Amino acid sequence: MTEPRFSIVVVGDGAVGKSAMTLRFLRDQFHDEYDPTIEDSYCKHVEVDGKEYTLDIIDTAGQHEYRGHWNDQFMRAGDGFICVYSIASMGSFNELAVFRNQIWQAKESEYVPMVVAANKNDLNEARQVDSEIGREFARLSNASYIETRQVNNK
Repeated sequence: MTEPRFSIVVVGDGAVGKSAMTLRFLRDQFHDEYDPTIEDSYCKHVEVDGKEYTLDIIDTAGQHEYRGHWNDQFMRAGDGFICVYSIASMGSFNELAVFRNQIWQAKESEYVPMVVAANKNDLNEARQVDSEIGREFARLSNASYIETRQVNNK
């Protein structure tokens, strides 16, 4: 029997840690040098509650000049979304509404499996986005909320 397959799309502004988060999940690796992504896709088999699943993970471009290449296609195909921002960048947080609205438009629904991920919480001294603001955005987006960092796998 074929295991269920889900497409997870990771979106967010450039340099927020989407690729670092993806590689930490896939390979338990951390790369501290920034290399802008145009688009990378990966496959991972996972077990949840004793059941096997296949995840197709799409790590998208955050830079404005590359976004048009993937937006509609991945937004329509995605089964779930991880919307990432850096706690040290209010600009990256403000961009989340753009990504969320594109997802809602592509899916023709405001109820889409989504996680808002506040990344780089190891940079708390440079924090520009308060946790409560992130949580409220997630609540208004019908999404879950997490704070995370990739440096030491938290």
